[in-house]
Amino acid sequence: MSELPDITEPRLWRKNGWIAKVIKNEDDDGWAVEMTRVGDPEPSLVGPWTMGRDKKNPKPLDQTAFHTLVKTAREVIERSENAARARLHKSISYLNDDERRVRVDLDIVPDEDDPHAFLASFDDRTGEPLERVRVAASFKLTAVNAERALRGRGD
Repeated sequence: MSELPDITEPRLWRKNGWIAKVIKNEDDDGWAVEMTRVGDPEPSLVGPWTMGRDKKNPKPLDQTAFHTLVKTAREVIERSENAARARLHKSISYLNDDERRVRVDLDIVPDEDDPHAFLASFDDRTGEPLERVRVAASFKLTAVNAERALRGRGD
């Protein structure tokens, strides 16, 4: 993939893998700005944009605004990725029947054709893997459910 040339126009900036585009706000008479990572199909961030001095046209993009928009768009993407990871990975710790602290991880595989999850237990002190089983993607992670599933008494 060849490097795209930078663009620094009043309503369009493309630089460092990002595109900032000032657009007409469809909801009112104002303006909005879209921030899109080069190669992404949709903007990561869309927000209001300031009117210029004539109160009709948008304020032109500049270096400071572009850098602020890039930082904000990166933060939005990072929060979204962290939330997605949190939905797909859960972990609990508990004392088992042998009074040993066990950590159990539930990792969901969001496969369209075969959604499922893996339940894995580890010695909480050493990190040594103990058991791993496949369970339903809808598995409710609790200590009781984890012990049942790991001991083969259903999920």
